[in-house]
Amino acid sequence: MKLQVTDMEDLARGAAFLGTGGGGDPYIGRLLAQAAIGEFGMPEVVEPEDVPDDATVFTAAMLGAPTVLIEKAANGEDIDLALKRLSQRTGKTPDYIMPIEIGGLNSMIPILAAARAGLPLINADGMGRAFPEIQMVTFNVYGIEPCPAAIVDEHLNSAIIEANGAKQAEDLVRAVAIQMGLSTLVSVYPMTGKDVKAYGVHRTLTLALEIGRAIRTGRESGDPVASLLSYLRTTEYYNKCAVLFDGKITDIRRETTRGFAIGHCDVEALDGSGETMNILFQNEFLIAKKGDKTMTLVPDLICVVDRETAEPITTEGLKYGQRIKVIGVSAAAIMRTPESLDVFGPQAFGIDEPFTTIEDLNNL
Repeated sequence: MKLQVTDMEDLARGAAFLGTGGGGDPYIGRLLAQAAIGEFGMPEVVEPEDVPDDATVFTAAMLGAPTVLIEKAANGEDIDLALKRLSQRTGKTPDYIMPIEIGGLNSMIPILAAARAGLPLINADGMGRAFPEIQMVTFNVYGIEPCPAAIVDEHLNSAIIEANGAKQAEDLVRAVAIQMGLSTLVSVYPMTGKDVKAYGVHRTLTLALEIGRAIRTGRESGDPVASLLSYLRTTEYYNKCAVLFDGKITDIRRETTRGFAIGHCDVEALDGSGETMNILFQNEFLIAKKGDKTMTLVPDLICVVDRETAEPITTEGLKYGQRIKVIGVSAAAIMRTPESLDVFGPQAFGIDEPFTTIEDLNNL
């Protein structure tokens, strides 16, 4: 994969779509990445199969509440320090940087980190979407420890977290992030190239870029949503997809609590049918119901886009009166295994119903 500066807008937009409402603001992320590229050059992007088994891989991400991240962005020195602190603690120097998730901001932060460190970037991540908690990744599901974990704030205060288990690590990291103002840079899950090959969700940067391009070309031809769905159906992971609802946001509740942006929005159909949809979120969209019928739920993707432009809308960007389309998309197969569902299935979010795939719920 070859990235150009001119790809950043498409990449950020496609990653925001895959972020399912979370992963941070794509515009801010794009500006940060472009600034780093301008100063340090574009990092090389490598495929997972080309990474040596014994290579040391560090992740890079922002962690906090999206409602805060749009006001307190990274400055570059913070992610540099996170990588440095993790290197000091592990006694290893990273050979590669990798996204922990694909989201508008969190697809860009690894580019920022890799450019500043002069390291290659791996075309993979740990979920093929975004999730709110650090244990909710395939690496944890299959035995990779998140700790030691480095966390840094905008004042370059830092901490190293050690914990007995991934959920305990999440709780400790979240507590520190709250004290740091809910806008932090982290590097977690130090791993090997062999781990990435075995347990990563591969080529998600390419997929995000192509999704962004499909939206852009669809705008040029007059139907960006149709163009987006047409591309998704050609992919390995996201080929089961459909517009679940077409409507206007009539109510929204959103609060920053427990270290997350938590709430719901109600959508009313534009066709005069009186049908409604309710979407719950915790940083990311979790479950979409049309009336009493569940249409999609985690770990499958629920994506909200502008109905005319297909611009992805994050949870912090939801507004009363927006005309939107709600799109449901299948998750990668590794995200649907029984082991994965034990970690980030519906019950992990307090949703009292079993996971059912989007294709079964909607006869796709």
